[in-house]
Amino acid sequence: MKLSPDSEAVVAATAGVVGDHAEQITKVFYPDMFDAHPELLNVFNVANQAIGEQPKALAASVVAFAVHLIDPDAPDFTPIMQRIAHKHVSLGIKAAEYTIVGRYLLGAVQKVLGDAVTPEVAAAWDEVYWLFATSLIAEEAKLYAEAGTDPDEPWRQYRVVERFEESDEVFSLLLAPVSGNIPSHRTGQYVAIAVDVPGGTRQPRQYTISSGPRGDSIRVTIKRVRGVDGAPDGQVSGWLHENAKPGTILDVSQPAGDVVLDESDTPVVLVSAGIGITPVAAIMEDLSRRQPDRTVRLFHADKSHEHHALYDGLRRQVLAMPDARAQNWYEENAEAAPTLHPARPGFMDLKDVELPAEAKVFMCGPLPFMQIARRTLIDQGVPSERIHYEVFGPDMWAQNPDG
Repeated sequence: MKLSPDSEAVVAATAGVVGDHAEQITKVFYPDMFDAHPELLNVFNVANQAIGEQPKALAASVVAFAVHLIDPDAPDFTPIMQRIAHKHVSLGIKAAEYTIVGRYLLGAVQKVLGDAVTPEVAAAWDEVYWLFATSLIAEEAKLYAEAGTDPDEPWRQYRVVERFEESDEVFSLLLAPVSGNIPSHRTGQYVAIAVDVPGGTRQPRQYTISSGPRGDSIRVTIKRVRGVDGAPDGQVSGWLHENAKPGTILDVSQPAGDVVLDESDTPVVLVSAGIGITPVAAIMEDLSRRQPDRTVRLFHADKSHEHHALYDGLRRQVLAMPDARAQNWYEENAEAAPTLHPARPGFMDLKDVELPAEAKVFMCGPLPFMQIARRTLIDQGVPSERIHYEVFGPDMWAQNPDG
């Protein structure tokens, strides 16, 4: 994948300027596109738009891709491309929508940079965009085909079979397809659930499959999002909290996600906070059934033991595995928590934990939490390439995990 020589020279000369204005460009792009194509509001997460995360993620991705094309020493963009493709497939993105995105994205570049966008500059960045888009279209087509999904009909109906209240704000739904077989998935993947919310829009949200592969159902564990500092409550999590009962029919995507449990016997270290426990629960369920002798260290932080979702199942799995150990940190009442190993008070601190040699690390939780945990693990001697993470929503970290 290469730019034409003329475009490469232009992109090399203008990448800095575009990068400096990338976030401003995307802030123009999204409103213009949604004004012309309001149907796309049913695909994009309106909450991430409102707080600015989606524009920042798109800006970072396009600029990183352009740098990858012109700098032979730039990091490999393939893992980022694959991660974006998984996110898109879970949202039912269609190939034809890239034409719309390209038109308004390049139009926003023209609006923001004005006369600096000569015909040569416009042509070069059009070439960058379409290399980016066609790479994603190809990767997404492969993912749709592997799952047996018709890209024109990416949503399947699932029935809520059971509901479990995990805590005051967290609940689990056991879902089974209304018809046909359940698609295969790998431990650690997620699905999107799309619901019609007040105001006439349809909104998708991604939720980790918190169970290992079962063959007849999947479990998702959802935290009801409460708005803070004037932000509104979560639309989809709130709707599901109020309405998703046994018998409710939901539109669910194919499983997606690139942070998955491997089939080796390598030791596993699981690091999570809050609702980030969901992929950890799936991994532990799978390991306790298929590889009970595998070495596992589980580190989790939460507000309190009462807020620690899925704890009972995790406790049973740790007890059933001869070389599994768990350590929890609670901000409140840690000394009273009935955990297997005494819980520690306050925030997670991995500076003095014992880590198995050659371990593979999986992390999930708020971005600042994972950034601190990653730096601590690297200081402990864990190579960065052995640390893997999952982010709910736009990945604001992929291009610069050390930032």
